[in-house]
Amino acid sequence: MTLLRVLQERLRAACVDCGIDEADAGRASLSHAADLRFGDYQSNAAMVLAKSAKRSPRDLAEALKASIEVEDIGEVEIAGPGFLNFRVSAPAYAERLSGLMDDDRLGVEPVESPRRIVIDFSAPNVAKPMHVGHLRSTFIGDSLARIGRFLGHDVISDNHIGDWGTQFGMVIWAWKRSLDRKSLEDNPLNELLRLYRAASERCGEDDAVREECRKELVALQQGDEENLSIWRECVSLSREGLEVIYDRLGVSFDHWLGESSYNDRLSDVVEDLVEEGLARESDGAICVFSAGLEDPGVDPFKIQKDGGWEDKPMIVRKSDGGFNYATTDIATVDYRLEELKADAAWYVVDHRQGDHFRQLFAVAARRGCRMGLEHVSFGTILGKDGKPLKTRSGDLPLLSDLLDDAVEAARKSSEGRSRVEKQEERDALAELIGISAIKFMELSHHRTSDYIFDLDKMVSMDGDTAPYLQYSYVRCRSIFAKMGGDYVPDGAALELSEERELHLARMLVRFGEMVPVVLEGFRPNLLAGYLLELARAYHSFFQSCPVLKSEGAIKDTRLALCELTARVLRQGLQLLGIEVPERM
Repeated sequence: MTLLRVLQERLRAACVDCGIDEADAGRASLSHAADLRFGDYQSNAAMVLAKSAKRSPRDLAEALKASIEVEDIGEVEIAGPGFLNFRVSAPAYAERLSGLMDDDRLGVEPVESPRRIVIDFSAPNVAKPMHVGHLRSTFIGDSLARIGRFLGHDVISDNHIGDWGTQFGMVIWAWKRSLDRKSLEDNPLNELLRLYRAASERCGEDDAVREECRKELVALQQGDEENLSIWRECVSLSREGLEVIYDRLGVSFDHWLGESSYNDRLSDVVEDLVEEGLARESDGAICVFSAGLEDPGVDPFKIQKDGGWEDKPMIVRKSDGGFNYATTDIATVDYRLEELKADAAWYVVDHRQGDHFRQLFAVAARRGCRMGLEHVSFGTILGKDGKPLKTRSGDLPLLSDLLDDAVEAARKSSEGRSRVEKQEERDALAELIGISAIKFMELSHHRTSDYIFDLDKMVSMDGDTAPYLQYSYVRCRSIFAKMGGDYVPDGAALELSEERELHLARMLVRFGEMVPVVLEGFRPNLLAGYLLELARAYHSFFQSCPVLKSEGAIKDTRLALCELTARVLRQGLQLLGIEVPERM
């Protein structure tokens, strides 16, 4: 059990001892101290519960201090009108460190009530290469999946690719007229993109071509064998191309259930919505309208216009009889509930899709859906000019190009500094550092914030970057390389005597307290920030506390601190999808 949890339970027990009923005692919370000068943990429980206890905050704080058991952990002090400040002793931290040495999970406890969670992320369109717009969804979703599994949840990762829709009418039309088979074999995604762009350009110039593309799409939807054959080849080749990118990123999925996976369910979905009274005909289309139970300001099926409120229905079948992605998403919710038996589904999708998901979740709720549905939204990646990142031609940068640029930047950054000699190893190191740098830059920001894509900053070893953390790990491991072997504890009690030893121990113990919090609000940036704090604590310790030149219990303690720091850095980075090198 973590220190935070131990103190939390003892604080609540003390509340009950002071005459507060258990329901109110459950409101007594504890958090990390904002200022370490006042201790390690703090609580405002006395001020929160004073009214229900019919006592002044200060009086209640005095009673809690007298009642709570902390002798084996440290001490508690009262500050201001009734804050409780808890200071953990060096022996208590040393005991915790000893426990972490034998704990493969490094203090992270599995959740008490694991859930089956579908995480829907990345989701590129077939017949198009991945671009910068897929970066955030892919990295955030992958990290949430890793952390969820580590905490004991049954996570199902699903790449809900766009493998059905309007673009295929265009691709098929161009395929039949200008396919370059050799280019398709050499670089399938580029050739499919060329076909799509050629057809799109012609559609913008010629209404007749636009109609021909529409007919090709209709033929595909109606089961035309030639068009289905082209579509299958497009999907197969696209997946091969996408797998190359995912392998490079170290990202994998349990399922690739694209939009086409639900085609057979769409008619039944619409019929059910009509029978349930949730959808009705409007101008030839079938739509879901407001239930009229919410204020228009929060109703996802209302929109403000000209000083009033108008209907903003969700169309589930178009007037021409076709379906759209809203219909597919409703069918997907059904599948995940009925077939995958999921308790929750998290959609890691751009914030611009917020209105769509509000409608989707409202429809699911009106149908009695028992899954917890969450839109894990995120902001925009900006260029150095502060505008959404684009190429000079105005296109979104291809993800493969961004990765290549990052690897090259990492290579240049390490020139003259790396101790790696073999070219093959240096190439592999540049690949690892470059891609890690992009991942960490993404995950170190709150997902809803925008950030500037600056490769020079990303690959620097001196900032809040992945290379800095990877170097910190390598520095930890270099201690044992100099010793000629791994650390083997001798069983003696650890002793923390220096303030920087104590602070590093404090940060190591907090790993088990930090990881579970990441899923509350879907914030991998909390873990990224923690790892940076840990690395800074280690470097301060390393500079002021000699390790190999020390002796006895002091040396053993400092070796344990180095060993645990390396293990926590490696585990924490892996939860973010980032690997560590043994040499840099």
